[in-house]
Amino acid sequence: MNEIPLRVRDYMTRELITIPADTEIAQAVHLLIERDISGLLVSDGAGGVAGIFTERDCIAVAAEAGYYEEWGGPVANYMSTPVESVGPDDNLIDVAMRMAASPYRRFPVVDGSKLVGLLSRRDVMRAIEKGSWQQSS
Repeated sequence: MNEIPLRVRDYMTRELITIPADTEIAQAVHLLIERDISGLLVSDGAGGVAGIFTERDCIAVAAEAGYYEEWGGPVANYMSTPVESVGPDDNLIDVAMRMAASPYRRFPVVDGSKLVGLLSRRDVMRAIEKGSWQQSS
């Protein structure tokens, strides 16, 4: 029997919150807290991804601000780059293995050069909870 493998597109988040690279740090921090999320995708202005601004990046900004007594600046100065992305048709189990072996909690999903979604650890957990994992082995 040929089973259709799990694909990233089946579990990725499609409703994305993105910010431009020139967004001020304070505004980005506010969005993270207001939306109860741990990272924001930073758009490149052409539908792609320039970076990711995470809670970890916020802590680095705060530590630097405490040391130098300066707070602020654009997200571009603090976002994580380069961004490791996945494709919508990538096998979800293969991507989960990459995720487990890397420090990243999320992968932008890019089709060609266009951002189409985000796959987070929580999205992978949803696939496990639905029992989809056993069906694809």
